[in-house]
Amino acid sequence: MQLFYNPEINDQTAQISFDKTESKHIVKVLRKTTGDTLHITNGKGCLFIAEIIIPNINKCTANIISKTQQKKRDFNLHLAVAPTKMNDRYEWFLEKATEIGIESITPIICDHSERKVVKNDRFERILQSAMKQSLSCFMPTLNAPIHFKDFINGSFSGDLFIAHCEESDKKSLKQKLIPNKDVTILIGPEGDFSPKEIDLALKNKFIPVTLGETRLRTETAAIVACHSVAFINE
Repeated sequence: MQLFYNPEINDQTAQISFDKTESKHIVKVLRKTTGDTLHITNGKGCLFIAEIIIPNINKCTANIISKTQQKKRDFNLHLAVAPTKMNDRYEWFLEKATEIGIESITPIICDHSERKVVKNDRFERILQSAMKQSLSCFMPTLNAPIHFKDFINGSFSGDLFIAHCEESDKKSLKQKLIPNKDVTILIGPEGDFSPKEIDLALKNKFIPVTLGETRLRTETAAIVACHSVAFINE
């Protein structure tokens, strides 16, 4: 099944037209024609089936013929992950986290962050591609980059964890997770969180955890955290 994404489609939508790029893909690459069906999601859990009525390579048009709603998970996973020095590593994390399952992602700028400027436009495209490839109808929310001290003073729901490499009394994340409960997990940059940031997180009720016995790259740590949450909720 080929899944298309259109965030504007909703219950009241009766007909949809695709832009030139997607129209060309539908008609020229997939060789779809009048009467063929397309599967479309709005990223909010809805799966629409549409029937092509005008197979034009510049503006393919289809009528919506049915709609189903995918079941949302009983919990929300929010990962706040520091941007990596190399963008492709962060993009890898975004792709794999979307495939595994995640509700919200926030790039956090930390004291030891080597990358201080983040452009979310490309990240959004990575998320869209991963959602369509994995045939999920839920598009993760990608929040605007924010400095650690501003993020940590925000409001959160569920359990709060910070994964850091400092020597301290830490439990395994897997031991601390509770099924079907919202969770926010902080993952630091290549140089780890600063002692000041760790102290601030603890003062804001974040629980220190470990993700394993070895030191992990930022993007690897984020995926381990994401998979741990998915595993505990299977």
